Amino acid sequence: MPSTPSTTSARRHQSGVACQACRRRKVRCSFSVTGVPCTACTQDQVECLVNTKQLNRFQRNRTPVTPSLRPIAPAQTHGVNGSSSSNKNDLPSEPNVAGNTATPLSGGPHNIEAEERNGVEIATAALGQPQNVGEVPFYTGKGTGPTSALNICSLPRHFFIPVTNRVSLSDEDRNYLQIKGVFTLPSKAVCDSFLRAYFYHVHPVMPVIDVNLLLNMHHSGRLQEYNLLLLWSIFFVAVNFVPANVYEQEEGCNSRREMKAMFYSRAKCMYDNGAETDKIVLLQSSLLLGFWYSELDEHMQPWYWTGIAIDLCQMLGLHRDPHSSKANSSITPQQWCLWRRLWWSCFFRDRWLGLTLGRPLRINLNDCDTPMPVVADMLSDMDRIPDSAAAAAYLPNDFPRLAQYWVKLIELSKVLGTVITMNYQAVRPRPSLQQFETVEQDILRFQLPDLYEAGLSRWAGFYAYHVHLHYQALAITFYRPYERDTPEGLDPNEEEDWRHRVRSKADAAASRTNYILDALVQGKLLEYVGPMTPPLLIPAMQTHLLHCKRADPLSKRLRLNKLDMCILILEELQKTYTAASIYRVLFIKAIQQIFPGYSKGIEPLHQNAPAASGAGASNATDPTSSTTGSSAEDPITYDVSLSDDQEADAAATDSFVHALTDEASIFNLLGNMGSDMI
Repeated sequence: MPSTPSTTSARRHQSGVACQACRRRKVRCSFSVTGVPCTACTQDQVECLVNTKQLNRFQRNRTPVTPSLRPIAPAQTHGVNGSSSSNKNDLPSEPNVAGNTATPLSGGPHNIEAEERNGVEIATAALGQPQNVGEVPFYTGKGTGPTSALNICSLPRHFFIPVTNRVSLSDEDRNYLQIKGVFTLPSKAVCDSFLRAYFYHVHPVMPVIDVNLLLNMHHSGRLQEYNLLLLWSIFFVAVNFVPANVYEQEEGCNSRREMKAMFYSRAKCMYDNGAETDKIVLLQSSLLLGFWYSELDEHMQPWYWTGIAIDLCQMLGLHRDPHSSKANSSITPQQWCLWRRLWWSCFFRDRWLGLTLGRPLRINLNDCDTPMPVVADMLSDMDRIPDSAAAAAYLPNDFPRLAQYWVKLIELSKVLGTVITMNYQAVRPRPSLQQFETVEQDILRFQLPDLYEAGLSRWAGFYAYHVHLHYQALAITFYRPYERDTPEGLDPNEEEDWRHRVRSKADAAASRTNYILDALVQGKLLEYVGPMTPPLLIPAMQTHLLHCKRADPLSKRLRLNKLDMCILILEELQKTYTAASIYRVLFIKAIQQIFPGYSKGIEPLHQNAPAASGAGASNATDPTSSTTGSSAEDPITYDVSLSDDQEADAAATDSFVHALTDEASIFNLLGNMGSDMI
């Protein structure tokens, strides 16, 4: 029967070269894809022989393949290398955005051999016989997917496969990125400021990059060769902590927020249009971009970016231990340390964003067996920095101590996940008294850093307070639901006394939060505060507000003073962080429902008032004073005894205050109350 055009086009392509064994058996040979030995001979454990003439013809006709290496930009004579007075570093026309020349975004014709090559590369890499150097981490998944055949053979679940197709930028995308400024780095002095700010203020709580690689490239004058997506993400999170002259004089921005928005825009443009295919880089950038917070994005950007990071982690299998059954030699100790840091950084953000934003937890630890992090995971990069002077110029001297604090934050996050699951899930059983006591013991046994340890540097002192703030927020979050509810199994005769003790413990944690804030101000450490700190004040503020409703007049005034101190701290932080502005206004409105005479902080701040560094706490005011209109000689007082009419008005709007104090997350309030309330 003659072939029709349709049947002819559907006929599978036959390889022009086959080994002798496959020719005898008249089966497809993978030689043109895998080389010698072919897949069939490997399976049959026979010698794979190819006719010499066929082999020579195949090698003559074979198109040379460009090695999949990142392009190295030519040496610059200005900018980052600092050999010119130029203020900017213009990168070459082929910057290190996504790799080398490859297929365009539109793809090409259907190529069955290329598809089969991908499957063969996965199989040969799993068998430990890769044909090319593997660059891309690959995770086979559980034993239910198409790669379950590898699990049957007891092969590793984690290995590296070669990069099959790199995507090249179109001219339109390249021009767009050029206009956005992503190919122009700041001057060397400004880059120094950004990197130093990152390593002092961000890396100790989010150790997501390879320190050795970045510092070595910067120290040798090759920063322009570093991944641009990751570099702009690093600069974006570092903006919060650079001196004011960096964004005013060097970059021409009117405020820290303006510079932060500009750098975020560049990083996001690279993420969306830079054709980046390295999932580790995408993961690292997603975690850093998760610090973006804007009223224009409905305050959900941290949730969005962290979700992407968690998805990438699970795609790469970072939630699973590659050494669970036997040692996996394809993964170096340095890679394993970085993977662990990335996974537990995702976990840390998942737990605390779940609390702050009132969203469900994305990570179920029952699906994970990656070991808990240790201090050595953070220090592994430092050990490989050959130039000690480079490390000393950018890294805190007491980084090992900061690494200990990071491990403690991860341990606290693990307990927080248990608390949220037990107390705040939409569908949950009533906790038993034994469950309550077990979690409480985990909290009480936790060993916090010693705030008065001799020899603590200012950096270590701040991060010790930072751990304490997380701990107090966790304690309040744990105790607060039991001020009205009781666990199953509690003697009814003991309920009232039990509630009183729980209320006292939550109250004590809220008061300790105020003590920590006071210590940060008095020690001029508020300038080190990062974007994750303002949400840690909310549990204490909710507790103070709740007691303002219940207490006698004197106790109300004492509670209001504590609440007012938190408002003052948020006023200082809102110069840099959008979230602080939102929290401050919400609580001022709530206070006005209880104290109609309360007016402190209602006047808008001077938005152009610069902060010296971070939140600007080097000029932090005393917590007993305010910058919004009153002087020490004319203190503001509040009438805490309400008239009958005021009592009626307060009752009419009591639902607002109740919602603010009842919800685990302040953003749950926004969903339950109308926008007219704020």
